[in-house]
Amino acid sequence: MASRKARLADVHEIASGMPHVTKWERGDGTDRPVYQVGGKSFVFFRTPRPDAVDPLTGEKYDDVIMIWVESESEKLALLSDDTNPFFTTPHFDGHPSVLVRARDLGALTKQELTEVIQDAWLSRASPRRARTWLEAHRLDTP
Repeated sequence: MASRKARLADVHEIASGMPHVTKWERGDGTDRPVYQVGGKSFVFFRTPRPDAVDPLTGEKYDDVIMIWVESESEKLALLSDDTNPFFTTPHFDGHPSVLVRARDLGALTKQELTEVIQDAWLSRASPRRARTWLEAHRLDTP
């Protein structure tokens, strides 16, 4: 059976379900948390910023999620696949992350979103934590 379409709630469930995760809230009443492992962010709900705007109206997107990636090549791979909803802006040139709008998450399956968030966690976790998680999930690399 194919995985269902991803939803915003899945981002929270997957990110908070990884080990050693802390959820940092802004304290301004908005639901824009930052998920961290070892004090390093791996999923970040952005506030509206001038670098991510609707090309027709010029309005700032209010639902952008930043997800860390392992490397520039991983970022380029995600961005070059037209079936993915990921994007970037010049502000993030050289930054190991991709952006996605919450409203576009349904272009991914829950399984695809899970893999991207797990990879984000792995890219920010300590080598020991990453190795332990990979071994526990039998994903250890040679």
